[in-house]
Order: sequence, then C-alpha cells, then structure tokens
Amino acid sequence: MYKLKNLQHLYTPVEADLLCSHGIFPIVGKLHPTPALGGTPREVSLRFIREHESLDRGWYGAPIGWLDGQNNGEFAVAIRSGLIQGNEASLFAGCGVVADSDPEEEFAETDMKLLPMLHVLDGELQ
Repeated sequence: MYKLKNLQHLYTPVEADLLCSHGIFPIVGKLHPTPALGGTPREVSLRFIREHESLDRGWYGAPIGWLDGQNNGEFAVAIRSGLIQGNEASLFAGCGVVADSDPEEEFAETDMKLLPMLHVLDGELQ
C-alpha cells in the first residue's frame, strides 16, 4: 500500500535486469495498459473501452518515464494527469470500477483524487 496525505494506492513496483538483447520498450508494451486502466480480460475490456468511452485518453494512463543510452530506464503509469491549453486545464483521474462498485462512491473518490492538482492550479471542481 502506498499512502499519501489524502489517499492511498495499491502499489506494485516491478524491477528487473533485462537480457542484453532486449530493450525496455517491449516490456513496457506487455505491461501497458495495466489491468487497473485496461481491465480484464484485456482484449474484451479494451474493446469495450474503445466502443463506450467518449474521450481520447491522450497521455492519461500512458507509460511515462526515461531511458538512457545503456537501456536503463524507469516507467510509471500516468494515472493522474492534466492538459493545459492557454488558460484552461483539463485534469484526469479515474477509479477502479468493478461489478459491485457504487457509482456515487466512485465519483466521490475521483473528485478526491483531483484535489491535489486543483490545489496547485488554485482551482475548484465543476
């Protein structure tokens, strides 16, 4: 469990030494999207998301990170993100919806996840 001031996450760090002939990108490709963002079973869930989600996720949920000249790198999932265009910001956060999820509780959880970004931008929920 990864605990922050106002929320906590399930946290599963993955660390590996890759064989010389392999780079990090094929590994990132196998792990992306995580079940938290793409669902399970993977192909069925991704098809459902493509058919029913009304927005392009852009970098939301994308692997972001760094890579050096020796193929050392580190990547994380961008589960909180924002897009700033001029004087407007679109912020992204999600929740783990499962069969017995309560929509009102999930909505409240998402609002809570947006608060740190809103605080930095001196904004409020709309």
